[in-house]
Amino acid sequence: MVRPLVALMALLMTAFWAVGQARKDTRPNIVLIVADDHGREAVGCYGNPAIKTPHIDQLAAEGTRFTNAFCTTASCSPSRSVLLTGLHNHANGMYGLEHREHHFSSFDTVRSLPVLLGQAGYRTARIGKFHVAPERAYQFQQVLKRGGTNDPASIGRSPVEMADLCYSLFSEVSEKPFFLYFATDDPHRSNAVAANGSPVFKSDQANRFGNRPGGYPQVHDVFYQPFQVSVPPYLPDTRATRQELAQYYEAVSRLDQGVERLVALLKETGQYDHTVIVYLSDNGAPFPGSKTTLYEPGMRLPLIVKLPKPQKPGFVQDAMVSWVDLMPTLLDFAGALPDTVYRQGRSFKAILEQENVTGWDEVYGSHSLHEVTMYYPMRVLRERRYKLIFNLAHALPFPMALDLYHSLTWQDVRQAGRKQYGKRSVEAFLHRPRFELYDLQTDPDEVRNLANDPKYRAELQRMQAKLKRFQQQTKDLWISKWEFE
Repeated sequence: MVRPLVALMALLMTAFWAVGQARKDTRPNIVLIVADDHGREAVGCYGNPAIKTPHIDQLAAEGTRFTNAFCTTASCSPSRSVLLTGLHNHANGMYGLEHREHHFSSFDTVRSLPVLLGQAGYRTARIGKFHVAPERAYQFQQVLKRGGTNDPASIGRSPVEMADLCYSLFSEVSEKPFFLYFATDDPHRSNAVAANGSPVFKSDQANRFGNRPGGYPQVHDVFYQPFQVSVPPYLPDTRATRQELAQYYEAVSRLDQGVERLVALLKETGQYDHTVIVYLSDNGAPFPGSKTTLYEPGMRLPLIVKLPKPQKPGFVQDAMVSWVDLMPTLLDFAGALPDTVYRQGRSFKAILEQENVTGWDEVYGSHSLHEVTMYYPMRVLRERRYKLIFNLAHALPFPMALDLYHSLTWQDVRQAGRKQYGKRSVEAFLHRPRFELYDLQTDPDEVRNLANDPKYRAELQRMQAKLKRFQQQTKDLWISKWEFE
């Protein structure tokens, strides 16, 4: 029995040696891991001592962890379109969610990351949640397995199984490097909502975050009790909130095991030291006050980049970057940067391990819709100290995504008649002024609006001018709101 085993091991080693020898193209492989609704408050390496994310934390220990990384829109499809086009959602046409009746779609003319990498000689593959359209504009050469949309039965709910399905890509003997788009459904809520507004579950065996008895293949279930979780300040500290956070943590820990398996397979096939790995989330946690808002919990997110051969493992980078910068960065790694006129972001490749970076001190956000019924466009300028939010439809009450509306957290607030929601009043959350100006140095929770304070008039006018210029430069149709409303 020993001899056949030795022979098998020798065969495997020869095969993996052949994979390495076949690579005449020295450009790195690229693996982009996109978690769904993973806020930075639910990651160990970002300061949460209660949650167990050892493998995401290990990726940060070996790579670069950004402390000021931001999505530009806190909604699944629009945010993914920004990641894959380098254009704000108002510029690429993906104004809201892609699936079902929402049916938003990018312009046919967009030039996406997988298409450009394919043209540059990369093998491109995706697995899991896609959630952008049209597919021809976001064309990948291989679809390892399609995911559903927040369905407990989707491959995106089984991240270890997802990783195993990537083995064929990693072990293929090819002269070309690969780009893998690895998009989980975790830790997004799994419940849908029927036309009458009542919750609908894809499986009677799954709770609202896709956790189910019996678990998923090769996943070791990690359970949390409500008393164990850390309640972020934007949420009310109630039992209902703690129950949901415990379920949310479980989905994050399942996702973490998918990261573990993915890294293990990259190492097993000899690809790890030849691969750029990026870990991020499309938007903040699936709770009111985070997702669909451009308050800090909705847009300030985890971003970890592991280089093939890091010079400064465990480096912490405080440069301010956003998701429009991701596509230029990955194209930069591939030596395939397009014309700078088309892109609205810029590459941060050169500053990944650089100390005392200058010139990276502001980001812009552009949110248009979420569900098709959720018209509430916002434009945001976020600087080091100050943040300006322009609520273009401020006369309307802030709309609630149906899954967030039906969350235990929000229903408990409604049924108990609570006036406060975290550090913000319910009234302030639902009815917002045209402009919100915050001093994040003294008010990190964004509860004291300074827009009408005469002492901050100069700051308000300065930031308004910059925000308007951003809209002009990115050909934002909503710039008309400055004049007509």
